[in-house]
Order: sequence, then structure tokens, then C-alpha cells
Amino acid sequence: MGKRIGMEVSLAIAEAAKMANVDVVAAYPITPQTHIVERMAEIVANGELDAEYIPVESEHSAMSACLGSSAAGARTFTATAGQGLELMHEVLYVASAMRLPIVMAVANRALSSPLNVWGDQSDLMAVRDTGWIQIICENGQEAFDLTLAAFKISEDHRILLPVMIHCDGFYLTHVVEPIEFPTQDEVNKYLPPFNYPLPLDPDKPVTMGAFAPSFIYTEAKKAQEVNIVNSKQLIIDLWKEFGKTFGREYHPIEKYRTEGAGTLLLTLGSFGETAMTAVDKMRDEGQDVGLLKLRLWRPFPFEELRETVNGAQTLIVVDRALSFGGPGGPAFSEIRSALYGEKKRPKIIGFVGGLGGRDLTVTEFEGMVKRAAEINDTAAEKEYEMFGVRE
Repeated sequence: MGKRIGMEVSLAIAEAAKMANVDVVAAYPITPQTHIVERMAEIVANGELDAEYIPVESEHSAMSACLGSSAAGARTFTATAGQGLELMHEVLYVASAMRLPIVMAVANRALSSPLNVWGDQSDLMAVRDTGWIQIICENGQEAFDLTLAAFKISEDHRILLPVMIHCDGFYLTHVVEPIEFPTQDEVNKYLPPFNYPLPLDPDKPVTMGAFAPSFIYTEAKKAQEVNIVNSKQLIIDLWKEFGKTFGREYHPIEKYRTEGAGTLLLTLGSFGETAMTAVDKMRDEGQDVGLLKLRLWRPFPFEELRETVNGAQTLIVVDRALSFGGPGGPAFSEIRSALYGEKKRPKIIGFVGGLGGRDLTVTEFEGMVKRAAEINDTAAEKEYEMFGVRE
């Protein structure tokens, strides 16, 4: 077995890419992601990893370089955040449609304007329809584990899709946590060398991502949708394999003290641990409150969500992003839609908070539960509320 080390989470993500023995890193620095690619540059420069490090002129170029390296059969890694993710937005669609197994760590950051370098999940939600598998981390151990597992998922010949690993900017990326590392031999047994079945070859030239008229485009998109939907069960199976190998198993939705809970909170990312403390406090006070933590954002875990909320009277969805002019938070909108046809679905109440790096405390999670009860008591038909707005 490996050992437990206190390490900044950004550096742990870089260590996961190193232990995965990546072949190519193409990246551009942007706060709060910079420490990841700085560490990758050091690893390559020091000879700790035999890989090509490509310092590009923009995030758009970074993802474009990743397309080429992955298509040539190289194990490929990159990282970005916020506006950088948006700059590469158009190229993200190409990676998923061409089924290129790229792993990208995203240090989630608020989007301008006004300019803000702190963490929320605006960028995560802005790329939800790009066709990538999207996995959300809660702490440093998960960031390491899920990055390592992402290579196994992405490169599985039944999947062959790019994967984003989302970590809240600063709340995770710049925090030192105790992280259990496996040995390199254990990783080598778990993650064999990359063997892309459709590599570009000058001796066997092919066309990839070519022009598609309307008579074939719809069928291409249908095939892409079928592939990512079918990947969900495979992801679950591969997480089980990870659990058997390293002792930590992950699920599309993680449950915490949900037994007999009439009210459930649902969070995405690092605020889940704060919510756990709030749930413990409320449970000790006799309140029947539990917590769900959404781990797999794409493909969306419809069946798992319906199973976990069964029996609850109220579901409180906490978003860290706002869908302007829409029904509040993107997660709230999707979860309410996913439960719409259920006969015994809970009352679903959405709160948007923690924008631009603003903290959400234990007291505020307690306040959401109290406010949700008030909304239920008055039968208010509210779409959502922005929580903690100063008057």
C-alpha cells in the first residue's frame, strides 16, 4: 500500500496524472487552476515523467492540441478554469463527438462580469451540454481518486469519451488535505497502457470529424447520445472496480444520514461537507434531515435520483450557479424535471447561494431547511430563492 500525505489538492491532481503516466499535457495557466499545470510542468522538466508538455497560447489552443494528441493515441491530460473553459468551449464539442478519451481537471470559477477569480459552479453548468462525462469532487481524496479513475473510464473501449473532473476553485484547489496515495505498482496494475483503437496513422489515412450534411448529422448526434447514456452503468461498474482495488468506492449520488429523512438537502461539490455538519447538528436536535451529494452530473443519474428521494417530503436543491431568466439554478431545474412524472415526488425547493466564492455556513444550511419549511407551510409557488442576498 501507499501512504498518506498532506498535500495541496491541485498538486494531488497533478500527482494523479503523473501516476497515470500521461503522454501529453497541453495547458494554459489560469487562476485557480494554475498550480495543477505548474506542477505538471515541473514533473516533466525534472524527468519524473516521460511526457510532452505543450505550453500553448490559449485554452482554445490547449484543447485543440489535446484533440490531436488523443487522436494519435497518446494518453492526454489538461486542466483549466472559468473563462479558460469558456474559451475552449467550441472545441469541447469536437472532443466528445469524435470520442477522444481526454481527461481534464476543471477548477471551478465564477464567470465574468464582474471579474471574479473565486469559486462557484457557473463554468461547470455552462458546459453541461458539450457531451463530456462530468464528475464532481467533494474533497482532496476524491479529486485524486476520481482523476485517476477518469483515465480508466475515458479509455474504456466501450466508452471512449472525454471526462471532466470538477473541483471547486480555492475551496479545494488551494487547500492542503491528507490524501492517501497508492503505490505506482498498484496504479500500473489498475491502469494498463493506453491502447486507442482508432489512432491516426499516416500509413492508413482517415478522415475524422468531417463535414456532415443534414441527412446524416441527426444520426451522428443520436449515436453520440446513445453512447454517453450507455456509459453510466459502465462508469458505475468501473467505480466498483476502483473500490475493490483501492478501498474507496464512488456512486452517482452519495447519501448521508438519509434513513427516515423527511427533508433532504442536495449539494454538488465541496459544500457537501459543510452540509454534512449541518445535518449532524439538525439530527442531534431531532430534525429528520438528510443529505444527497450529486457526484455524476453527466450522464445524469435519473434512476439513482428517483430511488434516493423516495419517501422524502421535501427536497432542497442548492445551486452555486444561476440560470438567468430561467427557473433559478441549473441543478434545481434538471432535478425537478427528472422527478416531474413521479407520483410521490417530494416538494422541490431551489436555493442559489455561494456565488463568486461567497461562503455557505452550517447556519445557512440550517436556514435553508427552515425557509423550505416556511415555503411548504404557506403553500408558496416559488420557483427558487437566492439565499443570503443582502438588502
